[in-house]
Amino acid sequence: MSRTMQWAARPEHLGGIPRKLVIAVVGTFAKTVASLVNTTSVHNADTLLRLVRSRPPGVPLITVSNHMSTLDDPVMWGFKGFPIFDTKLARWVLTAEDICFKNSVHSYIFRVGKCIPIMRGGGIYQEHMNEALERLNDGEWVHTFPEGKVYQDDAPIRRLKWGTASLIVRAPITPIVLPIVHHGFHKVMPEKKSIFAMKQMAISESRNRPFPTIGWPSTSDGLDEAAQRCLYTTISEEIRAAMERLRCFGKKILKS
Repeated sequence: MSRTMQWAARPEHLGGIPRKLVIAVVGTFAKTVASLVNTTSVHNADTLLRLVRSRPPGVPLITVSNHMSTLDDPVMWGFKGFPIFDTKLARWVLTAEDICFKNSVHSYIFRVGKCIPIMRGGGIYQEHMNEALERLNDGEWVHTFPEGKVYQDDAPIRRLKWGTASLIVRAPITPIVLPIVHHGFHKVMPEKKSIFAMKQMAISESRNRPFPTIGWPSTSDGLDEAAQRCLYTTISEEIRAAMERLRCFGKKILKS
């Protein structure tokens, strides 16, 4: 059984009942986290609501946002007044295949929930980018996280991957594009970074990063030179960010 399960993403699958159930459960969770457990304020929500509910017929919508936690989607849609339980209006979202589609059960749930699997580092012409284009061709709403992974540091938006730009250009009907920036999700779902997770991320990212090679030997756990360079860059950046936070904190103490 294919873990991409494109058949489960069809609206007519089992009469649409699985989708309604998944959207209802996920929507309830999002509403609980965003509006009951936490306090959420949204600026310019009317623009998003108008585009989701009543944009011109056949015109697709792409929303793009920063990525602060694994709960960004669906919790960012859990604010008061958003039609999160409407299966027809619900977004399609590009999701990391290596995280959300690890096994058949997860694959089925995410597929029914209107998620499109994307292999990070697989390039803009990978198979399921065409599926995203098909959704746009149908006039649907597609959400993307163009940073490509979770970043929880309070820092400028990172360089965006080209996938979103390619969808905008390649879509048969030019989509409406709405940028979204959110704050605070890193407090709701802090990331616990392990060396193992960072190695897996390095392997994934190294496939699409032009690191020069000079003949480093592979590590005992199979990291080739490109993956090592990516991993060392990531760890060094984590240390640099921590040192920078300490430097800024020290300056504040000295001023006070």
